[in-house]
Parts: sequence; C-alpha cells; structure tokens
Amino acid sequence: MATINPWINFNGNAEEAFTFYKSVFGGEFGELIRMKDLKWDGYHVQAEDAEKVWRITLPIGKNILIGNDVPTMLGRVSEEENRSKIAVSAESREEAESLFNGLSVGATVEMPMAESPWGTWFAMFRDKYGIEWTVEFDPNTKK
Repeated sequence: MATINPWINFNGNAEEAFTFYKSVFGGEFGELIRMKDLKWDGYHVQAEDAEKVWRITLPIGKNILIGNDVPTMLGRVSEEENRSKIAVSAESREEAESLFNGLSVGATVEMPMAESPWGTWFAMFRDKYGIEWTVEFDPNTKK
C-alpha cells in the first residue's frame, strides 16, 4: 500500500519548525541537508542560502514529514495561503490530546479538541509556523 508523506516549504525556519515537531512526535531526523552541502555541476548556492535547509525529514510512525527552506531566488512562501492540512490519526484519545496540546502551542485553533459531529475526537488548527493540522482519534477504527 502506498504511503503519503507531507512535504512543507518554509521561509528560512524549516529546522526550527522541525525541531519543534520532533519535540512533539519524538524520534530523530532522518536527514538534514543544508544548501551549502549540495554538489551539483552548474548549481551555485547564494551566500544568504548557505545555511538554509535543502531537505529535512522526520519519521513519524510509518510516514515521513519532509520539509525545506525555499531558496531566495524563488521568493517567499505565502504563510497565509490555504495550504493543505496535515492529518494526524492518533491511536487513542489520550495520544490525540497529547499531540494537539504539543502542536497547538502558539497556534491559531480553528476547532479545539472535542467530539466531532461525525463521532471522532477531533481538532483543527494552524501552528505557529503557519502549517495547518488536524488531529483525530476515531474510536471505530479497528486496529
């Protein structure tokens, strides 16, 4: 079965955001490659981009959260645009609450953690980095 691994663009704070996500989900980075480490013929990294993240990964369960900083030459990512949400499916109500409590620090909460109209324990919010999340526990999902 295929897996879905979200990939998020940042405006120079990918490492900070991923360090925060790691503090919530646990684990270790799978990769952390800076732009200065790229070795491509004909590709020159601008000085202001040298320390930016080219690729960072954080394994979460069977999936991988992937991110990068956008090179200066490509302009800024709009942090106010309606990005696709990252949907986290928790294995228990307690895990859902723990993930919500961690990820929503400094967030704009659209729907606080509560019983949803469709019978799940659910929350929806935009984290302090502008990334939109849902956290959900479905008690009817068989494990």
